[in-house]
Amino acid sequence: MKAEFDYKISSGCSLFGVINEDGKRISGTVPMKAIRVMRERANGLGGGFAGYGIYPKYAKYYAFHILYDNEEAKKETETYLNEKFSVEKDEQIPTREYEPIKPTGLLWRYFLKPKKRQPKDRALEGDFVVNTVMHINVRIKGAFVVSSGKNMGIFKGVGFPEEIGKFYRLEKYKAYSWITHGRFPTNTVGWWGGAHPFGLLDWSVVHNGEISSYGINRRYLLNSGYHCTLFTDTEVMTYLFDLLVRKHGLDFKTVGEIISARFWDEIERMPQREKKTHEALRMIYGSALVNGPFAIIVGFTGGMVGINDRIKLRPLVAGRNNNSLYISSEEAGIREVCPSPERVWMPKAGEPVIGRLKKNG
Repeated sequence: MKAEFDYKISSGCSLFGVINEDGKRISGTVPMKAIRVMRERANGLGGGFAGYGIYPKYAKYYAFHILYDNEEAKKETETYLNEKFSVEKDEQIPTREYEPIKPTGLLWRYFLKPKKRQPKDRALEGDFVVNTVMHINVRIKGAFVVSSGKNMGIFKGVGFPEEIGKFYRLEKYKAYSWITHGRFPTNTVGWWGGAHPFGLLDWSVVHNGEISSYGINRRYLLNSGYHCTLFTDTEVMTYLFDLLVRKHGLDFKTVGEIISARFWDEIERMPQREKKTHEALRMIYGSALVNGPFAIIVGFTGGMVGINDRIKLRPLVAGRNNNSLYISSEEAGIREVCPSPERVWMPKAGEPVIGRLKKNG
């Protein structure tokens, strides 16, 4: 019989996300419980969580979670950060000794605010933070920015996701939205930086599938200053959402039509006005089309969205109960934490499922 790590299942990987649209904060034990039911979709080579609303005391600060290989990388990174930001607080990310999980480096977090001489325009400030992340990931050997958004954080590593959650003491955190992932690496080795979610600013992405358009997507993103350095195709998804939503101002339905674009023969059969819209999107954003099988859940400040590839080659199930939206690889994940949802459905290929905080949430 083969050992557990000696094989791979390309259709594996488990996804789960939940958002309470009233803003009620949910214990980190909830996503841990949901993802544990789908353990057979992982193999212990990667797991992780992203939580939103977890740092209310530091909500106005960028929360950088950084993985270091060694003290030298930490020292160089901190010198760079101190040039750009005022550091309100920094500390080791709290963990517990837990036999299945063996971190390979230092896990640190910083609460940062750009110094006065840095841009105050919100869009330019976002670019400033993105450039900071790119500089650290590309130019500082042994340093990797895991997450860099406000009032959110990503916790990930090599292990089964429920083990990763226990290691990071997620029961101590509460969030209005969580996304989580159990990894079955398809084309890359399991390592702490390569586990999901992937993050940039307040974006976090978990992914089941394989992106065959990675080379084209990567070159397209490089033109806008995004450097893919993390040895995994999922990285492009995170940067595409930042580029298309934050920088280009597109809504999620339009982004869905770009990354899960319709086939040309389908566009040809559309009514003329709709046809022109889809033709324009294919021509302008052709290099942002994501080919290959995928199901993703994307977290962001104030919301969560799930979407499939254009022919739905990976499973994605959604559920609603009261003011909570659930998205999962399997219905079992939803029912584990919400036994009697009001509605459960399977979204159509390329159709975004979106949950957002209410304005008074």
